[in-house]
Order: sequence, then C-alpha cells, then structure tokens
Amino acid sequence: MIYLNFNNLDIETQEKLLIQSQKDIESRYGEDLKRYCRENETAYEDILEEETIKNLYNLKFVFKL
Repeated sequence: MIYLNFNNLDIETQEKLLIQSQKDIESRYGEDLKRYCRENETAYEDILEEETIKNLYNLKFVFKL
C-alpha cells in the first residue's frame, strides 16, 4: 500500500477532491458556517475555502497497486 497526502496528488485529482470536500463541508456545516459569518462579519466563501482545505489535509489517501 502507498500512503499519500493531498500535496502528493496531481493537480487534476486535487481539484476533484477540493470540489468534493467543499460539497461535504457545505452539507455538514453550511448553516453553522453561515451563522458564524453573520455573527463575525466575515465572508462565507473565505471561511468555506479555509474549512475545505483543513478537511483535505486531515484525510489520508491509500492506494492499493
């Protein structure tokens, strides 16, 4: 087995995973993030992007060859 992190993947794969992660974060925490942004007067897209990237770097990718 090969263990990789997000940085070891090609650009195309990173983009696909980024989109999937963003959808995942929006479905799980979208309302909480929107509430946080209203309370703290921050941009929703900026917070969503930060949380998406945090989510990706917490994942471990395992490939079987």
